[in-house]
Amino acid sequence: MTDLCFTPATELAALIRARKLSPVSLMEAVLGRIAAHDGRVNAFAHLAADPAMDAARRAEAALMGPGPIGPLHGIPVTIKDLAITRDMPTQFGTRMLKDHQPAEDTPMVTRLRAAGAIVIGKTTTSEYGWKGVSESPLTGITHNPWKHGYNAGASSAGAGAAAATGFGPLHQGSDGAGSIRMPAHFCGVFGLKPSFGRVPAYPVSTGDYTSHNGPMTRAVADAALMLGVMSGPHPDDHTTLEAWPADYGAALARGVRGLRVAYSPDLGHARVDPEVAALVAAAARRFADLGAEVEEVPIPWGPLGPELIRLFWPAHLTRLAAKLPEWESRMDPGLVACIRAGQAVGLEAYQLARERKHAYITAIHRWFEGWDLLLTPAVSVPAFPADRLSPAGWPAHAWDWVQWAEFSYPFNMSWNPAASVPCGFTAAGLPVGLQIVGRRFDDAGVLAAAAAFEQVAPWADRRPALEAV
Repeated sequence: MTDLCFTPATELAALIRARKLSPVSLMEAVLGRIAAHDGRVNAFAHLAADPAMDAARRAEAALMGPGPIGPLHGIPVTIKDLAITRDMPTQFGTRMLKDHQPAEDTPMVTRLRAAGAIVIGKTTTSEYGWKGVSESPLTGITHNPWKHGYNAGASSAGAGAAAATGFGPLHQGSDGAGSIRMPAHFCGVFGLKPSFGRVPAYPVSTGDYTSHNGPMTRAVADAALMLGVMSGPHPDDHTTLEAWPADYGAALARGVRGLRVAYSPDLGHARVDPEVAALVAAAARRFADLGAEVEEVPIPWGPLGPELIRLFWPAHLTRLAAKLPEWESRMDPGLVACIRAGQAVGLEAYQLARERKHAYITAIHRWFEGWDLLLTPAVSVPAFPADRLSPAGWPAHAWDWVQWAEFSYPFNMSWNPAASVPCGFTAAGLPVGLQIVGRRFDDAGVLAAAAAFEQVAPWADRRPALEAV
């Protein structure tokens, strides 16, 4: 039953379609593993075990009928607690919205259900998704499956921890400054932030079009399958791309041979832990073995990013300032400090910063005219204690967690597809991720590159050692 929990969705779906696997048996295995281990991991803000079993029974009955079977028929999936769901609370990791029940599903959830997936619960997030540490006032610490008490990473931490622990094969995350890629790095799974607009978001985020929805999985092919289901234009999101999704699964085999691949260990400015740097450098060299032309290059636009993120991140959180008089004492103190910092940003300064941001984005896209892919660390550090905002030895700050996560936010601003692929473990047994960035719209290229690396450096056979609770 444990092996079933770690079986890729592509294999599970084929077995179900062939009537060689019962959706009920699969759901029993996944829910049994959650019951055994989530008391220690704390990946779920809400678990809908009984409705999930009922849905699995309906899925099994449907297999006996003449009706069409969707590509995810009977497959368990989790949804992050920042995405609205009509039958489960959406609480945003905050006491302010405890037990809040929306009246509808966001479009990607509707699409997953229509494909036959069974939503089993909502995964934990930091309060309003504001920080890169897996803790919130509402749900407490979500623990890294590889080391209890350690950070599982950013606002999609519950999804990353669930994927690593075998709580089903498919997990939805969202990423406004790295919140898919960072927990993928910390938890040793695969996470893809697609091109902006690829997956519809409703309600549309107020963060100046930087938040992306995407898959978090243990296998690249599973992410391709899930992305294909979630993607495509939708009238509820005016930012969605016109194009319907490509056949991402078919594109996985194209590899990276002949591609021009740039490698940057630091984007020209970032501090990086030596163990992380060594593992990522070794991973970048593997791309040459795969037939790509790999070159370590300077990144002229890289040093322009830190000033931008440190203005925009708090400025966009000022939408919560009206909550402070009533809720400040019950909020994450770091979020309060971040909101206060944002209140100091005037309208003129914000508009001038947007001019600099747009020039920065143009510089990124012009640079990509000469390169097919960019390789960097996904995050500067391995996991650290989740009761800290930054690792030991890094500067203390009231809200600035970005200092150890400088590699992800540029591509939220520029809308490029970017993924974190596991590329090894530190001496302490903590996972490290390689970031693969592609040209805008080339989601298939990023997935193909990740799949090629997965073939020569497989990771999915590694499982965290967890004691049952």
